[in-house]
Amino acid sequence: MQRSDGRALDQIRAINFELNIAPHASGSVLVAMGNTRVICGVTIEEIVPRWMKDQGVTGGWLTAEYSMLPYSTTTRKQRDIAKGRLDGRSSEIQRLIGRSLRSVIDLEKLGPRTMWIDCDVLQADGGTRTAAITGASLAVTVAWKKLLEEKKIASSPMRKLIAAVSAGIVDGNAMVDLNYEEDKAAAVDLNLVATEDGEFVEIQGSGEEATFTQGQLGEMLALGHKGIRDLIAAQRNTIALLTVTAPT
Repeated sequence: MQRSDGRALDQIRAINFELNIAPHASGSVLVAMGNTRVICGVTIEEIVPRWMKDQGVTGGWLTAEYSMLPYSTTTRKQRDIAKGRLDGRSSEIQRLIGRSLRSVIDLEKLGPRTMWIDCDVLQADGGTRTAAITGASLAVTVAWKKLLEEKKIASSPMRKLIAAVSAGIVDGNAMVDLNYEEDKAAAVDLNLVATEDGEFVEIQGSGEEATFTQGQLGEMLALGHKGIRDLIAAQRNTIALLTVTAPT
């Protein structure tokens, strides 16, 4: 099957990371996967949520926010503040981002601090949630570098890098990293979050008015794992430019 952009079924889109895109953030990355572009910024506050104090929970906390900017799609997307509430999709995605990062971070090593991860979609062409997670993993790594340089922490709290990618069944074919047109046509849609050593963090999959077999699920997972390896390699190449050793 020939994909619209000429990629092979197991090939992710061109990936690019631009570090320190937001100078006032502790760490920031502009991640581009094909035509999808997301800014991931990290802010660190020297406080923890009240519930942690009330419950006697030690260490720090990490939370995420996600939004699609009004001009990120072909027709203007209304801001959540204009509707007076966060839409269900955005709420679900930002919880996913937070869960994903907390799975690989030692919050005790963070200390009594809150790490905010803000992911803002500049341009949407499918896979915005997966691009946000992949970019956030790098943005957090940059933030650790600054904390280490400032001697606020003794070692990086990040146990492993993570990345995320989509997969799906389109016209009976399993493929990875779907763009918008492919996602719209997909009979089955899957999002995979995994660590650099291949351990799952989260799998989200569903049939879009269709069913899928165990064999097709296996195909999508295999494609997703290969995509994760490719994304981690790209992250590592970017981290190599930093002066502080990446988590091992």
